[in-house]
Amino acid sequence: MAARYRLAVEPVYPPDQAEEVYKPLIEYLNRSTGHQFELVLSRNYHTYWRELRQNNPVDFAFDEPHFVDFRIQRFGFIPVVRNEQPTVYALLGQPELEGKDADALIGRPVACMPSPSLGFALLAEMYENNPLAQPDIRSEVSSWRDGVQMLFAGEVEGALVPAFLAETYYNLPTLARSKPLPGKAFTASPKVPEADVAAVAKALQSLHEDPALYDVLAEIGATRFLPATADEYAGQEKILSGFYGYRSTPKAAVPTEAEGD
Repeated sequence: MAARYRLAVEPVYPPDQAEEVYKPLIEYLNRSTGHQFELVLSRNYHTYWRELRQNNPVDFAFDEPHFVDFRIQRFGFIPVVRNEQPTVYALLGQPELEGKDADALIGRPVACMPSPSLGFALLAEMYENNPLAQPDIRSEVSSWRDGVQMLFAGEVEGALVPAFLAETYYNLPTLARSKPLPGKAFTASPKVPEADVAAVAKALQSLHEDPALYDVLAEIGATRFLPATADEYAGQEKILSGFYGYRSTPKAAVPTEAEGD
């Protein structure tokens, strides 16, 4: 029998835009698995982080690696599939900064999604060697593309965006790139039956075979999805350690393999 499942996604778009971006994916999952999927959206990262810490009921989630590991460690979520490409962020600057590095933006306005987005955390990491030499982070953008538009409009001197997006703006210099991290991944609640998790995994690993879904993959910077394991994400949750609420969220009591046997 068909089940109804809730899929949470990070607030990297305003809710109305997110509905449009993910609509083809939701329809594909409905068609491929025989189940009914509902998109769960949050207004912003502050809300998303609060709902994540509270373990608000969702059946599947599509997250950056720090949230993936957090769900695994704290709530026993199960890795399903990951983006084949590693997660990398790029710091773009105004054209006149060509040939410069991240230090060129110290004290200057830089657009970025709000904390605790992975981009915000990685931008701070680029300047961790000197806490007094920081850019002026403008985190009011509602999407990564908004940050680039602010750069074109002259409202900021730099913008941090996913590397796959930065590559489409060849006229803007890249001043720095983050270290590569595991690709963005889908996880499943431990309450979802194994057969349904397997059906979703199979559908997502075949998604790149559907030409009609090319735009969905392109929008999230993926070419295809591969099987994911918890070991690939182990330790990534520590990226969240400097954000409010991280230490007060208890870890899940997940049975070990021996206990499960």
